[in-house]
Amino acid sequence: MNLIKDWIDNHEQELIDLAADIFAHPETAYNEVYSSAVLAKYLEKEGFEVTWNTAGIETAFTATWGSGRPMLGFLAEYDALPAVGHACGHNLLGTGVCGAACALKKDMEASNASGTIIVYGCPAEEIMSGKIVMDKAGVFDDLDVGVMWHPFDRNRISNDIWQAQDIKNYTFHGVSAHASKSPEDGRSALDAAELMNIGVNYLREHVPGDVRMHYAYIDNGIPANVVPDVAKTNYFIRSSKRSRAEDASRRVDDCARGAALMTGTTVDIELVKCCKEMKVNRVLAEIYYEAMQKIPTPEYTEEEITFAKDICAEAGFPIPEEPFGGLEPLESEPVPISIGTDASEVSHTIPLITLSAAAMCKGTPLHHWAAAKQAGMSIGFKAMLYVARCMAEGTKLLMETPGAFERVWEFHRNHE
Repeated sequence: MNLIKDWIDNHEQELIDLAADIFAHPETAYNEVYSSAVLAKYLEKEGFEVTWNTAGIETAFTATWGSGRPMLGFLAEYDALPAVGHACGHNLLGTGVCGAACALKKDMEASNASGTIIVYGCPAEEIMSGKIVMDKAGVFDDLDVGVMWHPFDRNRISNDIWQAQDIKNYTFHGVSAHASKSPEDGRSALDAAELMNIGVNYLREHVPGDVRMHYAYIDNGIPANVVPDVAKTNYFIRSSKRSRAEDASRRVDDCARGAALMTGTTVDIELVKCCKEMKVNRVLAEIYYEAMQKIPTPEYTEEEITFAKDICAEAGFPIPEEPFGGLEPLESEPVPISIGTDASEVSHTIPLITLSAAAMCKGTPLHHWAAAKQAGMSIGFKAMLYVARCMAEGTKLLMETPGAFERVWEFHRNHE
């Protein structure tokens, strides 16, 4: 008898309904009132004690069951993106994490195992915020391990170095004037912002290949017949190494200061959030991979395969011959990837494992409407149920392997 599998099988429709409900009510960062509430309510129904306002965040919660060690942290996300909704699959992410925690609880109850399961409702991942705020407040400090997953187009251990990041706002202040009658009296904040961006675009040639710098203007609402006295840009500056991200970030600051000097304006530089790169843990990766090898990957109907191919055609992606695959091998070395997550900061506080499951067909990028379409239907739901079992089974194996936690922490302390 496999109590984890049985629990997930018996609660399959509940979990699907929960993920579909969150999908139908997309909420952006720090506005996840409905999404956080339905997850917390479900955990309460399953015997967890829920407290709110974790780290002073209104839409963050902590749900606890059990006592003693090990302290097992499950990190849930549930925020959506503007315009495209759950195109990162966080409706599946939060629900799958809760399912894993509940299934593990059932198994621990049956075996009278010692340990505490804590589910953290973590808001605002899409703006690189929630877990960083929570980590700084010491929320995760007492954990023996952190467990989470993320939807992707592959089933694998996420043996990935997510990028270190700086998120910054640059606000230029100038002097307003009539753009036609007296332009000489004005000092254009917009000119400064544009010159900064030109400088950064030239800078791209002279940074390491893994550095990424991207920006967006934040609308100032000033019409073209006025010399703008304020202009604001938002920047993401990233690298797979914190030191390279910091160096690029300093040079972007210099572009801003130079642009202000050229235009007779001033600039305010605001560091909104920053995080280190992901710290992967080889010991955790091998234990959870061992567990995943014993769990069948999802099977898909002809209708789901056709849906996947049709959506690739509609989106203009290459149509994969095999839209879905099995479990991919665990790489011998970590894999740098060109995206970031606030969970990276947590990985430097405690050992953290992240799993990936194919919630969308091969070649579907995150943050795209095609990803959202699949996250809201059976393709995404199958991935969620599969990875919920993988997280629970992997954590059970971790608990049952003699000396595993000691080896996990030894690796954590001795490896960057």
